[in-house]
Parts: sequence; C-alpha cells; structure tokens
Amino acid sequence: MATLLGPGIPVRQVPPVRAATPAAAATHRPSEGSVHSWDLSTGVDGPGTRFVTFLSGCPLTCLYCHNPDTWKMRNGKRTSADAVIAEASKYVRFIAASGGGATVSGGEPLLQPVFTGELLHRLKHELGLHTALDTSGFLGARATDALLRDTDLVLLDIKSWDPDTYRKVTGRPLRPTLDFARRLAGLGREVHVRFVLVPGLTDDPADVEGVAAFAGGLGNVSRVDVLPFHKLGEAKWQALGKTFTLHDTPAPSPERVASVREVFRAHGLHAV
Repeated sequence: MATLLGPGIPVRQVPPVRAATPAAAATHRPSEGSVHSWDLSTGVDGPGTRFVTFLSGCPLTCLYCHNPDTWKMRNGKRTSADAVIAEASKYVRFIAASGGGATVSGGEPLLQPVFTGELLHRLKHELGLHTALDTSGFLGARATDALLRDTDLVLLDIKSWDPDTYRKVTGRPLRPTLDFARRLAGLGREVHVRFVLVPGLTDDPADVEGVAAFAGGLGNVSRVDVLPFHKLGEAKWQALGKTFTLHDTPAPSPERVASVREVFRAHGLHAV
C-alpha cells in the first residue's frame, strides 16, 4: 500500500534539472506536479522491485478502481521533481540488485505529461533506472516521442474490446487507447498489457478474444496480466461518499481466469 507524502521527508542533494532535458525544453514552468504518494513495490508495477510514484488526477472513472482517491489532481501534494528524484535515489542500489526500476503511475500520469516526462528522463539518465509508464492510454496523444524514448516499458490497461463496455467501465471512449497502443508498436516500445476480468462486465468471450487478438497482433507485447476483479478498494469509495456499483459482483473463479489466460496464449502471448 502506498505511503502518503507528509512533511519532514528527508531530501538529499541531487543534481539540478538540466535545461536540455525533454520536459524542460517543452516549458519554462517549474518542474512540479501533483503527487499522491510514492512507495516501493515488487512484481506489481513492472519487473523487479520498483520505486513507484503515484500522480494525482485521472480522466477515467473506472467502476472497479481501487484508488478513487487519486481521481482529483487537487487532492495530491504539489511536489518538485527534485524531491521525487531525491527519494528514489535512496533505493537505487537495492532496486538495481533486484533487477527492478522506477514506475510513474497514478491516477493517470499523462494528465501531467511535462512532469511525467521530467521524472522519466531523470530516473533513467540521472539514476540509471529502468523506467516504466503505467497508463490507461486514453491520453496517449499527450506523450511526446521524447517522453516515450525515456520509457523502457509501458504498462497499458486495455479494459475492454467492446466500445460500449469500455465506456460503461471507464466513462470514456476506447479508441484513444487503441491508437496509443498502435503508436507504441510503431515505435517499438515494449508493452505489458493489463486486462481486468470482471464477471458480467468484461468476461464476454468476444470481448476477451478481441483484446487478445489485438494485443497479439501488435508485435511488441511481451506480457499480459489477466487480473481477477476484486473489491479491495470499496472502503475508499465509501469513505469518499461514492457508490461502489460492483458491490454484488463476485470475483471470477480460478478456472475462468485460467481459461482467459489460455485465450491470450493462443495468440502467442505470455499471459500470467
């Protein structure tokens, strides 16, 4: 679970932001963003142990979101890139020993593309870490080529193949995510696809087959995570005064999860 930022976080001296970095070249504004929290995780946000920065703000309102407290950018803490890099630098040796890296997540990090680009660039070039971007792809058009060059891996959520189901799940259209996936394939960026299996919502065989065929045809998807729906975030919805409409939805059976993974494998994908 992420640890919220608070006062008194020790900050080590780090090199100043170089004016030549892609994000700095794109704007004259200070390199700051709205950060929800940061944490160390293993095997969830990319390979190995990773320093994960969770940014605030998301244009989607997914019915099963386990972090609805990240939806509003104003609920985050205004934080400098220097502070994030200083915190991440404490764990570089530990992360390197595990074959891990750093992930910028959310919320939706591409809601803050300049800040996200600055973080990815400095995590990669100053700290020498493998970098990952965790995104829905809905705002993929905001990711510059420079930002993507500083991204070693994209964790891409494809929540449904059916446009109507996708809109029901997220409140947004599907096409921008598919366009971004095709762009990543054209750039040769490595992608891990995430697909959340929700009984009665995203488990229709045609829906699963559609996502699997699309991902299998891209040529740059090295892994697919089939994630069984859970209700661990329901308490957060209640605390925020929101109605969790999937309260009565059960988790998918282990057998159904296994069968969906086989659909992805049938398209030549490594599904776990």
